[in-house]
Amino acid sequence: MTSRTQSAVPGDQTPYYPSDPAAGARGTSGANGHGSASLGELHDTAARIAANVERVLVGKPDVVRVALVTLLAEGHLLVEDVPGVGKTSLAKALARSIDCTVSRIQFTPDLLPSDVTGVSIYNRQTGGFEFRPGPVFANIVVGDEINRASPKTQSSLLECMEEHQVTVDTSTYELEEPFMVIATQNPIEMEGTYALPEAQRDRFTARVSIGYPDPQAELAMVDEHAGHNPLQDLRPVSDAATVHRLIRAVRKVHMAPEVRQYAVELASATRQLPEIRLGASPRATLQLVRAARAQAALAGREYVVPDDLHAVAVPVLAHRLVLTTEAHAARRSATDVVRAVLSRVPVPQAGSPANGQSRR
Repeated sequence: MTSRTQSAVPGDQTPYYPSDPAAGARGTSGANGHGSASLGELHDTAARIAANVERVLVGKPDVVRVALVTLLAEGHLLVEDVPGVGKTSLAKALARSIDCTVSRIQFTPDLLPSDVTGVSIYNRQTGGFEFRPGPVFANIVVGDEINRASPKTQSSLLECMEEHQVTVDTSTYELEEPFMVIATQNPIEMEGTYALPEAQRDRFTARVSIGYPDPQAELAMVDEHAGHNPLQDLRPVSDAATVHRLIRAVRKVHMAPEVRQYAVELASATRQLPEIRLGASPRATLQLVRAARAQAALAGREYVVPDDLHAVAVPVLAHRLVLTTEAHAARRSATDVVRAVLSRVPVPQAGSPANGQSRR
């Protein structure tokens, strides 16, 4: 995949860069005139957060990178895997690495929407109702086993994840920035669970599966973690204000018109395949672009290249696709479909016209 993209970028050219190089650099300059961070600060801060999380989640740097991309893309992360591989540990480690407000919700079948968003309580002394905020009023919300709650309770997250606000009794309350939901679920055990509906899954920017560690990483985990819980020793290495500045820097990462067109073509291709019953939504296209900008910033670039889209396409798109019965019978997975789309859609050439018509 990398070689395909690099072949479209001969030599040491700077592909897909703005015609005025200073225009792309101004958004992430060290001056921070608009309150955004420099790429150097972003790289250093992200490296500290990643190293902190990897003290808990051993041998999974790619998973940690997806989590950081989701955080910087102003998105939400769904961690889906079998029990015991570190889903909740990843969520809690990322939350503890940032000095901000953190809350944890244990989703159960009897959990009510008001247990998540908050409730208005009558005050007999004042003769009026007072709003008591729920656990969703935090910078990072860790939702454990989200598919164990009823669809009614799951839907209480729809507004806050998309609009960063909560409406209770006709009153709307804004959530603090940054705001991120990190939810976990077990896709194997189906008894007593409620599958996330398409609208809920579409709210998550990315889905990641941790997987089993390799033998060396598992041995290192046994040696280091058998005697104590590493989460207890974890200390913040950044804060909410810094993360907010990093997010503003990511927003200013340049994406050329042909690369934006390429992102649209990737999403559109998923809607035209016979093995797909429901393709990627326009929201998915927007999240793909945001995630690619964050990926480019973490790589130290002020502009996005097709490789950045390739790096985040599977985590961003796969969980949004609904396959047909025939595709399931053929043992095709959504990940296979996304990879097939990446191989079929032509990669834009460096320096091609802005309208995106020139293709290899």
